[in-house]
Amino acid sequence: MAVDLSQYLVVGISSRALFDLSEEDHLFQTQGLEAYRQYQLDHEADILAPGTGFPLAKALLRLNSLEPERRRVEVVIMSRNSSETSLRIFNSINHYGLDITRAALTGGNPLAAYLHAFDVDLFLSQDPADVERGLASSVASALLYSVPTEPYEEIEEIRIAFDGDSVLFSDEADRVYREHGLEAFQAHEIEHARRPLPEGPFAKLLKSLADVRKSADPNSPSIRTALVTARNSPAHERVIRTLMEWGVSIDETFFLGGMAKRNVLRAFRPHMYFDDQPRHCDEAAGGVPTGRVPNIDDPEAEGIDGGYGE
Repeated sequence: MAVDLSQYLVVGISSRALFDLSEEDHLFQTQGLEAYRQYQLDHEADILAPGTGFPLAKALLRLNSLEPERRRVEVVIMSRNSSETSLRIFNSINHYGLDITRAALTGGNPLAAYLHAFDVDLFLSQDPADVERGLASSVASALLYSVPTEPYEEIEEIRIAFDGDSVLFSDEADRVYREHGLEAFQAHEIEHARRPLPEGPFAKLLKSLADVRKSADPNSPSIRTALVTARNSPAHERVIRTLMEWGVSIDETFFLGGMAKRNVLRAFRPHMYFDDQPRHCDEAAGGVPTGRVPNIDDPEAEGIDGGYGE
């Protein structure tokens, strides 16, 4: 019987998101494909350092090792590499003992067309164009920042933090704020407090994580989620009622009312934080693994095709 990946939580991750390939990408950008190809072949046995997405991938895969007879998570390498330049990637995967066996290697072509083919729930990449195409295909996708400068302390619990508007929820309320200001935003949210917010690009992922947690062995490390939002009272009620309507429980919620998010995030210590605002991502990225969720409806968010080494 063929394996049905729709039964798993599937994370598609690019090679540059899983491992630190910053030097290799610079080589590709400055000297071209053939120089990159030869370098990867010459250094096939050299193990790559973990990238920004490594902690989350490793933590989620741990769920499978705890209950081998009941697999829940699949991590798939989604890369523009060719099969020969990917040998170093697979050698590094084996070195770290990561349970990753599937890959889509497109030889320089965009990856978005293959996200649904692999039933991907979450796509992590460092290529803006691939991320935007993923979001346009209704797949939760994030553009990962560089590896945090602060050392990451391994924890058993799987922790994921989300911004609210334009990430878990649609940008409906954000548009009111951008176009009419804070006072109009607050009035709008009070008026619509009992009307659930429309789903954003990461709503389905949040629900999938909740399903995985419900079905997991209660003795295994849990998935702990946090909502870290610039909202505060009185705009809190609509958020709470929306999550209740979805039947989803967030473990920790922070209504910051414009406070900087970085200190709360460093205290929560997520394996990954997702936000749509570059300012918040820039502040967070030095301390915790961070992924930006571009607003593909914003013409200024358009990206550029990335490197072959993605």
